Amino acid sequence: MKGLIPQNMLERGTIVLESQLDPLRILFEQRIIPEDGWSDSQIKLLLTILSMMDTDKDPQSVRVGEREARVASPLVSELAADFCHGIGRSGEISAPQPKAPGASIMYTIVNMLASDAIRRFGAPNLKHAFLLPLPTGMSIGLTISAMRRKRKGKYVVHPRIDHKSPLKAIEFIGLEPKIIEGELEGDAVIVPPERVAEAIDEETVAILSTTTFFPPREPDDVKEIAKIAQEHNVPHVINNAYGVQSREIMKRIRSAVDAGRVDAVVQSTDKNFLTPIGGAIVAAPKQETLDEVSEQYAGRATAAPATQFLAAILALGVKNYEKLRDEQEKNREYLEETLKKIAEEYGERILKVYNPITCAMSITNRTPKKVGGALYNLRVTGPRALGPTDYGSCYKKYPTAYITMNAAIGTQHQDIEKAIQKLEETLKQVK
Repeated sequence: MKGLIPQNMLERGTIVLESQLDPLRILFEQRIIPEDGWSDSQIKLLLTILSMMDTDKDPQSVRVGEREARVASPLVSELAADFCHGIGRSGEISAPQPKAPGASIMYTIVNMLASDAIRRFGAPNLKHAFLLPLPTGMSIGLTISAMRRKRKGKYVVHPRIDHKSPLKAIEFIGLEPKIIEGELEGDAVIVPPERVAEAIDEETVAILSTTTFFPPREPDDVKEIAKIAQEHNVPHVINNAYGVQSREIMKRIRSAVDAGRVDAVVQSTDKNFLTPIGGAIVAAPKQETLDEVSEQYAGRATAAPATQFLAAILALGVKNYEKLRDEQEKNREYLEETLKKIAEEYGERILKVYNPITCAMSITNRTPKKVGGALYNLRVTGPRALGPTDYGSCYKKYPTAYITMNAAIGTQHQDIEKAIQKLEETLKQVK
């Protein structure tokens, strides 16, 4: 470029260019989440550089295979961030793909950042992690399937959670859930750890515990369950679907790993890291466990969940993510305060259930389905209004109907304000 423009202008332009490229250089050197978030142009540049390394971008390539990253239009390629060969090999999802050097580098970086995220955001003793291009339920199934290498049998001991996804995952891999019923402790539905211990026998393949669900169900006592798993030498998988966003939940995960046996912890990318649905991070104290899970995956995989997580975590950076966690905690307090006022005004009460993300309020004088339907028609999404015998309370007959509302990561203060206003409108209308 020398001689094209005056030297002082060239030097100034070079400074700007280097400042844009520096984050990319630092990422390849340090391989951890940046403190400050990247700009969209920097993220696009990284993805473009890596995708240009794949063999389908080679103008001299002669492609005669059955899968050669051929696409119907440039838009199709763009929707895949130009990683049309995907990731992994047919025998192992984390293996490098010969036709996709760039995508393989991208996926390796993704797994390094996923591991850094789990350690940095609350569980440093989960030393290894990788991203599966599957939603949380399917990732749980794949993870439990890998546990069969360690212990034969046909049952997964599962403290009752009224959520079909993990149940279908267990059945999909040819196992049977052994559901452990909960009991009432005040307003809360809990599953005593000793009942988990009582359910373990020679046919138990694994224990699947849960940290995050809706009230009135409280998180499982994963620390005590980890001790039980260690005592009985049974693999223990934790469904931590949306727990990374919560510092309190991550403390529970960390103490469980320290206290006993935790083979793997599975968490969603969309619920924790603001990505589209379709990815999950599996974390473990031992790399061996992740290798076994990786080998369970059949075929190559789409690169979309990996690129989406990479873009999201680079856009956020550590500082912005911690700021979002701070806001989540404040919004949770605000949600309970405002719900309490509504409850007092309409003769209801806040259910006393430990949950750092969600609140629940009784609705004793109204039909839950009508309340939920009215809120939906008022364009409020997310609340769950359930009756005493409805699936979702995790109990055979809960004492009261109730409604839950979330203050999850990414929720805005004004979202809660508007939702409470709409709830008050609904309570006035629905008799």
